[in-house]
Amino acid sequence: MRILIVEDEPDLALALKSGLVQQGFAVDVAHDGNEGLDLALGLPYDLILLDRMLPGRDGVSICHEIRRQGLHMPVLMLTAKDAIDDRVEGLDSGADDYLVKPFELKELMARVRARLRRTAPLSANILTAADLTLDLASGEVRRGGKLLQLSRKEFALLAHLMRFPGRLFTKEQLLEHVWESEADPESDVVRAQIKNLRKKVDEPFERKLIVTVHGMGYKIDG
Repeated sequence: MRILIVEDEPDLALALKSGLVQQGFAVDVAHDGNEGLDLALGLPYDLILLDRMLPGRDGVSICHEIRRQGLHMPVLMLTAKDAIDDRVEGLDSGADDYLVKPFELKELMARVRARLRRTAPLSANILTAADLTLDLASGEVRRGGKLLQLSRKEFALLAHLMRFPGRLFTKEQLLEHVWESEADPESDVVRAQIKNLRKKVDEPFERKLIVTVHGMGYKIDG
């Protein structure tokens, strides 16, 4: 599932993206209203986290335009305005939910999961590659029916690979999508996590799914 964050506070945007990526979502970020609207209208998102007060174009007008264009993805509006009239205006613009800043990240994540459960078919939460399955909703990973115990980073890395079976990702691309800015581009963290994943996902099984293309990157068969 792919989520768009439209938020002009860099630290908050990074925290939201990091939390969602850790749960296996693919995430794009826009830092102003015009860019956010362009992305929302141009790409198929499953949910949008939309700040109300933005440079360029505010969240209410963005939400109005999204709905005017006939798009029905859930929109969770984030705002520092907590007056009843402000909430009503946000919901009337087409937002599905409204969360007042400051908020706890775990509450926002719970609202995201709840909203996606209402709109997405159950199968959309399940990624598969051969006999390997990853459930984005429950966090369970199984191979051949056997439950695998993965760390949060291993889960996020595997989910990203499984979204695009057969697609080759460079180390730099995986660092960008899974580790954000917390990892040194020169570090060996990707190779180390791939090694850990192989021990759990591949070594106990005859067929190997995680593939290294030497000098280029990693992909998953399936």
